[in-house]
Amino acid sequence: MDKAIISKKEMAGQRLMLGFDGIDLNDDLKYIIAEINACGIILFKRNIQTPEQVAFLCDACQNYAKSCGIPPLFIGVDQEGGTVARLKEPFTLFKGNPFIESVQDARDFAAITATELKQVGINMNFAPVLDIVPAGVDSIMKDRVFKGDAKTVSRFGTEVIQTLQMNGIMAVAKHFPGIGRTIKDSHFHLPVLDIDIETLKRSDMVPFVAAKSKEVSGIMMSHILYPKLDRHWQASLSPLIGNDLLRSQMGYDGLVMTDDLDMKAIEHDMKTCIRQILKAGIDMALICHKGPDIDVAWQEIIKLLNEDEQLYLKGQKSIERILRYKKKYLQG
Repeated sequence: MDKAIISKKEMAGQRLMLGFDGIDLNDDLKYIIAEINACGIILFKRNIQTPEQVAFLCDACQNYAKSCGIPPLFIGVDQEGGTVARLKEPFTLFKGNPFIESVQDARDFAAITATELKQVGINMNFAPVLDIVPAGVDSIMKDRVFKGDAKTVSRFGTEVIQTLQMNGIMAVAKHFPGIGRTIKDSHFHLPVLDIDIETLKRSDMVPFVAAKSKEVSGIMMSHILYPKLDRHWQASLSPLIGNDLLRSQMGYDGLVMTDDLDMKAIEHDMKTCIRQILKAGIDMALICHKGPDIDVAWQEIIKLLNEDEQLYLKGQKSIERILRYKKKYLQG
């Protein structure tokens, strides 16, 4: 942890959180860790068999990173409960956010989930979902959100955040600035949400402001186009939304990450995506599947850090944030 990240090559790797194939420390994972120096890895169903196997995998990855003299890894998973839960039985299965009806329900979910994640070496949960589904909207998110208005979502969401983090698991609130009104799935389409900033601030963004007040470790950007905020770029690629709205106006200084850049909502080539992500001050780009995009992204970050002094200086701030959270949650 004390080793300073000096080279731009090392800085570039720390801006990537990556998926992989396999259930053990294979050559692909060794490349991600030792050569790319990725800040972390993401686990999916394809990487998970049993609690014992997951624990062995996470431990092997962290030991390998340590042997390479690089910072410990964020190891993340989507464990929302309900329809999005990568860890199945014998891990505890919860019905999901729509079935949480009290603060105690939220606390129980988060406490049990945190204990089980920590036992196998996972240190980051891409949860809670803080999107709000207005009454009468057939949202793509209806099976993943807390039921109720902004106040209710904020209350349950912040309880999940505080309980996860009190138990040593970084929480990541998603999907900023809110996708509960959308009916298209960004895995397959580019949803467009033509809503004004005043409405967002009055409703959709309220839970994220609450999450910030409770020091949520991370916020995940959505892949939605909000033309009244930025006519050209999805939130995950938008300096107007990442820099101006989230960082400057909201004052959030925790980790900011994209959603998976493999989704169909991202119609741009990887080099364009990386340029926009760095411009927007987003700390970590998520690429959840093995493939050439990983190397393209890494090389493009190196190139931009070398060519653009402003992006390099902005990147130093991202590295400081990343290492701050690694020291807080992973050291020792």
